[in-house]
Amino acid sequence: MKRKIIPLLIASTAFIAGCDQLPNTNSTSTSSEPVVNKADAIAVVNGHYIAKATLDKLEKEIAERSHGQAFPKEKLIEELIQRELLVQDAEQKHLETSAEVLAQLDSAKKTLLTQADVQDFIKANPVTDAEIKAEYDSKVAGENGIEYKARHILVKTEEEAKKIITELDKGGDFAKLANKHSLDGKEAQNGGDLGWFAPTQMVAPFSEAVVKLEKGQYTKAPVKTQFGWHIILREDSKAQVPPPLEAVKEQLMPFLQREKVKVMIENLRKQAKVEILVPLTDEVKPEAVAEKPVAEEVLVEEVKDKNGKVLAEEVVIKEELLENQAAAEKPVDTKAAPAATTPAPEAPAATTPAPEAPAATTPAPEAPAATATPEVKK
Repeated sequence: MKRKIIPLLIASTAFIAGCDQLPNTNSTSTSSEPVVNKADAIAVVNGHYIAKATLDKLEKEIAERSHGQAFPKEKLIEELIQRELLVQDAEQKHLETSAEVLAQLDSAKKTLLTQADVQDFIKANPVTDAEIKAEYDSKVAGENGIEYKARHILVKTEEEAKKIITELDKGGDFAKLANKHSLDGKEAQNGGDLGWFAPTQMVAPFSEAVVKLEKGQYTKAPVKTQFGWHIILREDSKAQVPPPLEAVKEQLMPFLQREKVKVMIENLRKQAKVEILVPLTDEVKPEAVAEKPVAEEVLVEEVKDKNGKVLAEEVVIKEELLENQAAAEKPVDTKAAPAATTPAPEAPAATTPAPEAPAATTPAPEAPAATATPEVKK
């Protein structure tokens, strides 16, 4: 299959990083950039070395965005060369001093600082094993769910299902009837066996029917779902066994980190002096039609006899005019409850990687959603 190459200059949103300069060149780049040795470079562009680390970073970035798909190294190197050419051209035009670019750089700087502050807080306040154990005991080990083992026979119509139930009432073997009649491919070959499952794993009508059955009992009436009509045999049930702590530790870690960050931001908000200077709701302007003078919407209807002679004139005002006028005269409620100002940055995942430099147009990070424990797969 022919591999599609993504146009990287268009698709990439990362900053150009690591395209570092040689010492004593005539480049306009800032002197704060680290010097790159030739041995650590992949290419040189007008006296500027492009670091191997920059290529490694780009390969990782592209792999993440393309779900592991690899791209030819020569394409990625050409991408970095084109980026460096554009940077040099922009610097020659002194675009880095333009108001627009400076504003975008300031926005990107603030985004990086919010991420850095969150990571610094997490580093200084790590989630402890005791906190993970307490969350596990509360949200995972404390669950008292029930698992069920069942078989089923799936057919197209209610009439077919009733006929099979009649055969079961006469002593028919459930597994053999499933192999003969069931439309559910895999289960039709193993006697309709569904194995062990939690009620939430099945559609509601099916789960409700299983829960109501006694052990060894089958449904006396067909159960309808979006898949068809079922006859269900409940074979057994047992208490759910929660997964071991080590199996879900990595799933609990990000949640607990977000909880800590949430408390930290709430404390900062309480200590800060914040004044909101703009209205929290937009004023609704009356429709243009309501601003029209009444005279423009007045109709004069003539009342005539059968011979066409005008007997009277009647003034009629359109109903929609009255409605619009009433809406225009209704006062606008501009009161609203105060809202939070700056959104909080999102806490990083458990691995807490160093933040990647976002594009200049990257919006401020969202506040971490930390209102509920994530579902742990068992």
